[in-house]
Amino acid sequence: MIHLYSWNTSNGKKISVALEEMGLDYEFHPIDISKDEQFQPHFLKISPNNRIPAIIDTEGPDGKEISVFESGAILIYLAEKTGKFMPNDAHKRVEVLEWLMWQMGGLGPMQGQAHHFRRAAKEQVPYGIKRYTDETNRLYGVLDRRLEGRDFICNDLSIADFACIGWISRWEWVDIDWTKYPNLKAWFDRMMARPAIAKGMDIQAV
Repeated sequence: MIHLYSWNTSNGKKISVALEEMGLDYEFHPIDISKDEQFQPHFLKISPNNRIPAIIDTEGPDGKEISVFESGAILIYLAEKTGKFMPNDAHKRVEVLEWLMWQMGGLGPMQGQAHHFRRAAKEQVPYGIKRYTDETNRLYGVLDRRLEGRDFICNDLSIADFACIGWISRWEWVDIDWTKYPNLKAWFDRMMARPAIAKGMDIQAV
């Protein structure tokens, strides 16, 4: 059994989407970050950085329980556990890891900052709003060009797609103009048409 400690956020949705697509049994434990529940001692034990998501796998390597924090590490762990959504071919595997790291180091942090300055900041900071909104649009352009002629980011559905879908699903928060990103919009529609992804995206209903 996988125990998922998470909330209805872009990073949280990565893992529930992956778990649904991988067909793994899991139990959802809500960590309400609006109430600072991520700072509770029991959660700190499995997530030293006090950030969601985190998991506990009661049947980890060699049958021993293991906890994993950081969404990218969790995706890699689950892919290796199941043998799904991560290619065995070394060249293709590197490609998936590249785009996973692209999301972890670029799309997530930049769009996250755009969300903050546009929606959560106590005062309007025009420079911050413009900087991070512009960078988010640049990154959407990168992914749009990558998806030209491809159904999924690395041709076959992979954890790179799971990593990105949670963030792209919040496109309205940064006023994205889909006409600029037709390949990305087609990918988004394909992803959301998958029943497992639609279920995983609605994490609070799990």
